[in-house]
Order: sequence, then structure tokens, then C-alpha cells
Amino acid sequence: MVSKTKKHVTVGLIALGCPKNKVDSEKMLAEIIQAGFLITAEPDNADVVVINTCGFIKPAKAEAIDAIEHAVACKRTGAVKKVVVAGCLSQRLGQELLDQVNGIDAVVGLGQRDEIGRIIHKTLRAKEPSVYLDTAPQSINDDRARLLIGPPHWAYLRIAEGCNHRCSFCTIPAIKGPFRSKPPKMVIAEAAELVSAGVVELNIIAQDTTNYGRDLKIKHGLVTLIAELQEIPDLTWIRLLYLYPSEISPELIKAIAGSVKAVHYMDIPVQHVSNRILKAMHRPDTKEKLYRLIEDLRSTISDIILRTTLIVGFPGETDDEFAELLEFVKWACFDALGCFKFYPESGTPAAQLPDQVPDRLKNQLVDQLMLAQQDIAFARNEDRIGTELTCLVDSVDKNGIAQARFYGQAPEVDSVTIIEGCSSQPGRFVKVRVIGTKDYDLLAEQV
Repeated sequence: MVSKTKKHVTVGLIALGCPKNKVDSEKMLAEIIQAGFLITAEPDNADVVVINTCGFIKPAKAEAIDAIEHAVACKRTGAVKKVVVAGCLSQRLGQELLDQVNGIDAVVGLGQRDEIGRIIHKTLRAKEPSVYLDTAPQSINDDRARLLIGPPHWAYLRIAEGCNHRCSFCTIPAIKGPFRSKPPKMVIAEAAELVSAGVVELNIIAQDTTNYGRDLKIKHGLVTLIAELQEIPDLTWIRLLYLYPSEISPELIKAIAGSVKAVHYMDIPVQHVSNRILKAMHRPDTKEKLYRLIEDLRSTISDIILRTTLIVGFPGETDDEFAELLEFVKWACFDALGCFKFYPESGTPAAQLPDQVPDRLKNQLVDQLMLAQQDIAFARNEDRIGTELTCLVDSVDKNGIAQARFYGQAPEVDSVTIIEGCSSQPGRFVKVRVIGTKDYDLLAEQV
């Protein structure tokens, strides 16, 4: 039985960062409810504010610090009683976070988020701030309940945690620990539970999804997982995100090509194409392998949609090396692309490299590359005018204008398809005809 005191304590959760962090936030919400607290959609007036942070790169850290400082400001006015900071920035900074922002009541590391309910109870009684920090967990305990934050018809399905790669620019292994696959039975059980609750699209995530099962001695783990997931009734779309390019095997390409539910969409973070830069990044890829991979994907799956992420302004990057990257982008014709400037993150080998590129130049490189990608994306959209697509409706406003996505549009990161006069409800699939474009989005009418 939940006590009267617990019922009257409200908790507002602010979820920042990547899809992996979103899954953690959803599990934390379920844990908070199970601990007897009420969830409020107004964190500025909650008894307790929990901020689940990201902390991999400078902009994410700045966003987290802004959110923490805002919550602390609300605490000073009396609107909020306690401020709890969890997630990757907590794991990365620990006690230092209390020194950076005065007014935080608890700092919760990655290994302690499962106990967020108990920690909130202790924090409400405590007069001094506490740090709940341990090394990143070596096993993956991911069978807890989830309270979906977004629409009820799609969800992220995390299949692993941590990373074994040692990219010279990345803080993930130091924060998240080594790569750990979730046992297949646990993955399938969570997927089945999500689908039974109304999810029709599962977006498969991990720091490196292509490595799934290797630590469990499962051969072609992701291929096997796709085969098992597509046996779940009422699941329509399976989307693969964060595929490490050097680990994409012929077997995986064949599995996607032949699957009845794995959509022809692959998110492949390439980062760069210059052999010298790739070596300095500690990436096992080469320019030749990346060109061959794109060729293989396009020839095997003719309607494949490819998304990638790139880094510009890596230490020592020359004009010729950037030109190499630009030429690759124009050749590959990625359907979607995210470009980030290099950030010298503390504790990473790349932060200590000579010939750091000035921020002003990095910004120029980002602009130049994204303008080239814009031309590619706009041309691809123009080519779709007149074609018919199957779209999943995400929302419909009072005027019947829907935001939807065809298989080539991942939630939250890609463009959308706007349907006027939509007669379907969110979570339903509809046939549409593309009649125009608006920037990166498609305009369509229901067939």
C-alpha cells in the first residue's frame, strides 16, 4: 500500500540526450511510479526534479548544465524542493558536478539509476547533498518496466550497452563501460511487451548494434535477432540504428534485404573518409572499404535509405582531406546526414593532438558540407513527387493535417511526411501520394 505522504510528492523528469538516454528515462519513470510518487508534466513546480543528462560532447554538457541551473533557480523560489541529477554527465563528473552547480541535492550515476525511487526518498529526508556513484555496471539489467515518453505506437528497443571501440574522440567507453549485450530472451520479451501495448515500430539501438551478441558468443547475433523479432505478431517495422560500418557483414545485408519487417533503412555513422583521419580517429575503416560498403548496399537493396553522421575539423584535418570527405558525400548521396564539428573532450586522446582546428573554421566546414547535403536531400525529395508511399501516422491536428513517416524517415532525427486531410489516427499506416516538398519534408495526399 502506498502511503499518503508518497501520494502527495510529485516528481518531474527532464529527459535529455540520445535515444539510449530516452530509454533510461522511461525506465526511471516507471521506477518512480512504482516507488509511490506522482509524475507531473510541470517540472518547474514539482516537489522533486530529476534531470537525466547527456554528457558526451560540449553542447550536450552545456544543455544539461542549463537545465540543472534552471531547476536550481526554481528551487530557490520555493517552487521545487529537491533537484536530482542523473545520467551520463553525473557518471562523468560525479562530485565535480556539485562543485559546478550549487544547489543540487543528489548526483546519481549510471549504475544507480535503477534505484532512483529509493534515492528520491532518501534525498527528501536529507539535509546535505549526496553522490551515488559507482563504476559503470559490467552487466546489463534491462528488464525493468518502461513508461513511454513519446507516442505509444513506436519505441526504441535497446539491445546492448557500452562500447568496446576506442575512437580517439569519444568518451562513451569511459562513461558507459565495455560492450554488454542484453540476453536475446530479454530483448524478445521486452519487444513483445511493447508490441502488446500498441507499438508497431521498433527502433533498434545500442552504442554499436552490429556488435550484438558477440560477447555472448552468438554468431551473427543481430541477424538472428531480426529473424526472432519479425515473428512477433502485430509488429510491422523494425529499424536498425547505429550500425558500425566495419561490422556490417554480407549476412546482415542479406537479412535486411530478405526480411518482411526490417525496413530498408540503415543508420551508419561513418565519421570521415580520409584514411589518415580515420587512423587518427582509431577507426578500423578505410576509404576503400567505405566506398565498397555503399556500393554493396545500393546494389543489393535498391531502395535502401542511408543515414550517416560525420565529424569535421578533426585535429590536423587539411583542405585536401575535407575535400575528400565532401567528394564522398556527393558520391554517396546519403538520404540523411548529420554533421558535427570536432570537440576536444577531456580525457580523450584526440583532445591532446596537435594542430587543433579553430572553431570559426570548423563552423565554416559544417556549413559547407551541410549545404552540399541539402542539395542532395532536396533532389531526392523531388524525385519522390508522384510516387506512392506507405506512411505511419504520428500525429493529426484539429484541421486534419498529419505528420507521418515513410520507412525512410526515422523518428526524431529525420524529416517527416505532411498529409493534408488525413482521415487516419496516430499509429495507423496509410497509403499516400507525394505531391510536393517543403524544405526537407514531403507533402502528400492520402490515397
